[in-house]
Amino acid sequence: MAKITYIEHGGKEHVVEVANGLTVMEGARDNNIPGIEADCGGACACSTCHVYVDPAWTDKLPPKEDMEEDMLDFAYEPDPARSRLTCQLKVTDALDGLVVQMPEKQI
Repeated sequence: MAKITYIEHGGKEHVVEVANGLTVMEGARDNNIPGIEADCGGACACSTCHVYVDPAWTDKLPPKEDMEEDMLDFAYEPDPARSRLTCQLKVTDALDGLVVQMPEKQI
């Protein structure tokens, strides 16, 4: 299990435990956290699970694969350094303490 903090655009925080093997997106979905829509269900075919990763975590995550990079081009106000698709972040013990912030909207 990893404790992950999801921060809504307005600043409201949700700290939840997410089981290893799930994705950060599934953790948000399973805990009814607003701001991550995940329209494609985690297939990396949209950008509606886009978040900004806390700067302390950007170098601790696995690098983006080409498909994720391509989908982030469609995200709302992507940040080259901090934007990630939560469907591409697999939860492990190494993600314990991860903090992500949702954009103003998903497109």
